[in-house]
Amino acid sequence: MIKIAIVYHSETGNTKRMAELIEEGCRKVSDVEAKMMSIEELDEAYIAEAKAVLFGGPTYEGTISWQMKRVLDEIRVKLDGKLGGVFASQNWPGGGGADFAELTLIAAMLVRGMLIYSGGITKGAPFLHFGAVSARRPEGLYAERCVKLGENIAEKTVELFA
Repeated sequence: MIKIAIVYHSETGNTKRMAELIEEGCRKVSDVEAKMMSIEELDEAYIAEAKAVLFGGPTYEGTISWQMKRVLDEIRVKLDGKLGGVFASQNWPGGGGADFAELTLIAAMLVRGMLIYSGGITKGAPFLHFGAVSARRPEGLYAERCVKLGENIAEKTVELFA
């Protein structure tokens, strides 16, 4: 079984719900085991064994939460060579910094040697750009994008590491 870790920070439950949907998408792919974990309960042993790690959190002041940024700054697990994906929730559907939050996550992951992937527009609808974004509670298209991100990451992880 190929392991995928989904690491999230959530204050209101919206980002946690995104992680649950991403996990659901990962589990659509054979030979994949996915595990979500909050930053308060990191399973570093699981992350170390995982071939892919997704990071996500809420958007604060136009970027990722300081709590998630701190995890990426201080994580002790070796991440280089792992496939990575990102997701972010925002409180306002018309914008609120989710793209910049995802780019902040991507930058930190690249610095740690990760390979970043979302599937973009190449894997069919619903389309993803940097990763999955949700405005408040992920429902409808927002939920579909989360599931799609999980499935895309799982398929690519199998392709690269099986």
